[in-house]
Amino acid sequence: MNRQPGATDLDAKPTTDSVGYILPHTLEELWFHTGTVCNLGCSFCLEGSGPDVHRIQTIATADIAPLIDEALDLGVRRFSFTGGEPFMNRDMIPILRMTLQHRPTLVLTNGTRPIRNRLDDLRSLSQWPNPLKFRVSLDHPDPDRHDSERGKGSFDLALQTLSQLHEIGFAVSIARHADENEDAADVDGAFRKYFKSVNLPDDINIVTFPELHPPKAHVDVPGITENCMTTHKTAEERTGFMCAFSKMVLKIDGRMSVYACTLVDDDARFDLGPTLRESMDRRILLNHHRCFSCFSQGTSCAER
Repeated sequence: MNRQPGATDLDAKPTTDSVGYILPHTLEELWFHTGTVCNLGCSFCLEGSGPDVHRIQTIATADIAPLIDEALDLGVRRFSFTGGEPFMNRDMIPILRMTLQHRPTLVLTNGTRPIRNRLDDLRSLSQWPNPLKFRVSLDHPDPDRHDSERGKGSFDLALQTLSQLHEIGFAVSIARHADENEDAADVDGAFRKYFKSVNLPDDINIVTFPELHPPKAHVDVPGITENCMTTHKTAEERTGFMCAFSKMVLKIDGRMSVYACTLVDDDARFDLGPTLRESMDRRILLNHHRCFSCFSQGTSCAER
């Protein structure tokens, strides 16, 4: 590859033959995308979700039952759900009963009206043998900044939802946005006073996401080559990429598809086909701009 003096692999756009890649080694977790319908319409949403957005269709129990069986045959350890807002899906409680029969389950939610309307139904799931966990979006430790996109009072509402879920007996965590050049420890610490105000534990896990840009965005990032992956990442580190141990299932145009990554559902190159088993034999090329976030910052949806 021709380079200017002083250039590195990360300065060059790799050819198809030299694109860095991941070989899946296990199916540790299976994610289901419940659809891009959401009660909110935040401009920064990495899914581009909203009240009338159907880019990714709503799933039903019949859609996921065969994939749950296949995942169990492959030794899956946990199931997870993202959206949109999962609790806009009228089948969400039956779907959770289906997964909780077999494995621990995680649900990502904005913590507002849709899940609050289901709290009584959720209470019945708190004593199941497999635990149910919730990750609630709290974008910033500044309620006004959070509410500027999600609506006035949304921060306090999500905080109260966290408290009620914890009181019922569910494990909880939060997802937040990262600012450029922030002091991550200081930002995480700023959340603790809010946790304390609603009797939540200080040690709630905080999952941080950088700017990932909306679906179909064209973002100029350094290319990841095979040499990047072997020079800058150890074999053990490569097994920590989400696409090495997880898959996501979503529904587009009436078809259920297995995608390589929970963060990439806007690029058909990451569509690995209709079955989990065949997806496990596919090399994952790291040629989406969000792949660079995983490479450079360790971005992950997982709570391992």
